Amino acid sequence: MAVESDVLAELHRLRHRVPRLTGSLAATVDGLVLAEDAPGTEPEGLAALTAAALGVARRTADATGRGDFRELLLRGTEGYVATYAAGPAAVLTLLADGRVNVGRLHLEGRRSGTRIGDLVAARARAAEPPDGPEPSDEHTATPRAETARPIGTLPVRTPQRPTHQPHPQAGGHRRPD
Repeated sequence: MAVESDVLAELHRLRHRVPRLTGSLAATVDGLVLAEDAPGTEPEGLAALTAAALGVARRTADATGRGDFRELLLRGTEGYVATYAAGPAAVLTLLADGRVNVGRLHLEGRRSGTRIGDLVAARARAAEPPDGPEPSDEHTATPRAETARPIGTLPVRTPQRPTHQPHPQAGGHRRPD
């Protein structure tokens, strides 16, 4: 598709703008590769790990009241892994050597994330039917994306308090002596 080639072109431009960048990958938030420029890595595995990290990061941001996910930075002994939001449906993961200018990495990563998010959103708009969803019967109905939880997030279970307090019953179970 044209979107994948446009995303790949953006990844190539990003490599030229950021010295010490060793690889980049654009993926959907549920771990499917859109485009990659990451020699020496397994793109599908990196996309899956990115989706897992994204899920944890979103839950952490939500639990701590920090708002929507924007970026995640991991610093290892040999370099950096940075993940940036690319709209609501995609993420950009960058691999950089330990001597990278982190400020430049963030600046260019955020810009490219925005561009990639725009490309993915344009594809999604083009794929929508012009007159809204097509009618379907109850046997083939699928949940709409707007009503479901965001892709890449885990459901949060909130404990419910009982509406009434249980009362001990007379003659209930007793342990024999």
